[in-house]
Amino acid sequence: MYRDLFSLNGKVAAVVGGGGVLAGEMAMGLAEAGASICVVDYNAEAAEARAQAIRAAGGRALAAQADASRKNDLERALAAILNEYGHIDILINAAGINSGTPFFEITEEEWRRILDVDLTSVFLGCQIFGKAMIDAGRGGAVINISSVSSGPPLSRVFTYGVAKGGVNQITQFLAREWAPQKVRVNAIVPGFFPAEQNRKLLTPERTAQIINHTPMGRFGDAGELVGAVIYLASERASSFVTGSILRVDGGFLAMTI
Repeated sequence: MYRDLFSLNGKVAAVVGGGGVLAGEMAMGLAEAGASICVVDYNAEAAEARAQAIRAAGGRALAAQADASRKNDLERALAAILNEYGHIDILINAAGINSGTPFFEITEEEWRRILDVDLTSVFLGCQIFGKAMIDAGRGGAVINISSVSSGPPLSRVFTYGVAKGGVNQITQFLAREWAPQKVRVNAIVPGFFPAEQNRKLLTPERTAQIINHTPMGRFGDAGELVGAVIYLASERASSFVTGSILRVDGGFLAMTI
């Protein structure tokens, strides 16, 4: 009865930001669970490299270059998915950038760029891919990648925290709106996972602070996000789960660091 509970055979997933470390691992995991993948990333070479890795492991994948904060780019990615696979079932919104600029030194340009990449991309991804799911009438799953910085807010990443708080709001608003169409909308809140966007922020002092406030006593590994992603993507495993904010953070204790 439950043998195929986490199977994604026949499903198609768009992984926005899939050329990066964390989302790239999510794409690999979804493919191993049986989904066909479109790796969507601003960096065309990174997207293609991840798609090639999935194919080399026996999965189905294509790459689509897109600025996730531009509607036309995401529409082109959706068109490529529909042309190749015929439908879309799963959306991972994982595009992200970060900055540790002190509050009074944040420029309007930096503010807008971080909000565009971290928040506007989620809004547009849900508009474009979510509408395709609803119009097709097949149901689906949207998984937005939030952060422990979404609240209570952490110091040194002001704009990032604001954006991720908005991601949580989008998640819970759309979960309510789209439930009648059987499109589930959830978010994952990763703790501290070293990746491109935060390596510059991880000074020895800050690293020690983070570890001291993480009961499991270490950073997360990218692969440790995959189980949560597959769970929320699986129509059978999480059929009655929507609007959830699932923490994968090693027990991280919210505080100011």
